[in-house]
Amino acid sequence: MRHTLTLSPSKARVAAYKAMAFAALHANSSLSVRLARYNAHMTKARSLLGGAQ
Repeated sequence: MRHTLTLSPSKARVAAYKAMAFAALHANSSLSVRLARYNAHMTKARSLLGGAQ
C-alpha cells in the first residue's frame, strides 16, 4: 500500500474520503446514520474522481 504523502493531493483526498466512509460503517450509530455517512463520503470521493468509479 502506498503512503498517503506520496499521492497527489486529489488522490490523497479521495483516499481520505474512502477511509472516512469505511470508518462510518463501523461507528457506534444506528444503521441509517452509518449508511447515510458512508454514502455521503463515497459520493464526495466519486465526485473527485470524476465519476470514474
